[in-house]
Amino acid sequence: MLCILYVTAVGTLLGVAGLFLERGMATTAARRWVWCAVIPISVVLPGYYRVHHSWSVTELSAQPLVGSPVGHVFQSALLSLFDPGWWAHAESYDTNINRLWLIMSGMILIWAVISAMRVSHLVSVQRRPGIVDGVSVVVTDLAGPATVGLWRSRVLVPRWVLALPGMQRRYILRHEDEHRRAHDARLLFVASLPLILMPWNLAMWWQLQRLCLAVEMDCDNRVVAALGDASAYGELLLKVAQAASRGPRLQPGLLGVGALERRLTVLLAPKPLRHVQRFLLPAIALGLLFVVLWMPHPIVGSGSHAHVTMTSSATTAPRLR
Repeated sequence: MLCILYVTAVGTLLGVAGLFLERGMATTAARRWVWCAVIPISVVLPGYYRVHHSWSVTELSAQPLVGSPVGHVFQSALLSLFDPGWWAHAESYDTNINRLWLIMSGMILIWAVISAMRVSHLVSVQRRPGIVDGVSVVVTDLAGPATVGLWRSRVLVPRWVLALPGMQRRYILRHEDEHRRAHDARLLFVASLPLILMPWNLAMWWQLQRLCLAVEMDCDNRVVAALGDASAYGELLLKVAQAASRGPRLQPGLLGVGALERRLTVLLAPKPLRHVQRFLLPAIALGLLFVVLWMPHPIVGSGSHAHVTMTSSATTAPRLR
């Protein structure tokens, strides 16, 4: 349980640092690389610190209190939080936690396999890929627009997209083709793998959501840079959101994972960064990174149970007169 709390705390701090760093970037900068760094660090750092940089809760509780009143209050609060007796009692629930952990991981794995089979069936039952506006596409009844496929990415477009005016159709096809060229489907697949191992990590779920949003925003910037007219592109996003609600949602796609308002705000009404923000936001992100690096991995300690047992025995034993 202590490991779960620590890993989640590290992921949260690193996620907030990534958020500050992302907010301090230029509007047209590629945001995905921030989260491509944050997610692996959130996975690797806790495991490394558990082996090479950890401290024992039992050893902390055995240290004498510091002399100053402020230090006394602080360490008393710390000892109440990391009381070895409480954590030793909490370890008795590890079996149930591990069982629930395996069930959640299995459910996510089954859901991923079913989703992959559904997409594979969807592509196989459609007619052969065609070329529309220079982009190889697979025309579907309702699914899409989206880019699917791990080894060989394919652009799926519903039939109603083909009936759109030429410029609107080119925006949609260019967006999906940008996803295909950038291998975004493969990137999101690899970034999702830690969730199978740590389905309880809410910070990891949040980081993955931020990566999905960053992927879509980067794709929006590339489409507008290539075809121009951000206003027309923004209006198309709203139109596609209404039309695509009737079909299954696939990723990565034109609509992304929600946050459409955020994408439109950055695209149509970006707020210029002040000079103070250009230095303050990265500085805060760097400070949070130092906090994570300074905070070692806590463990209950191999002698915690013996420590608790001896303490309780000494407390309950009758005194000799």
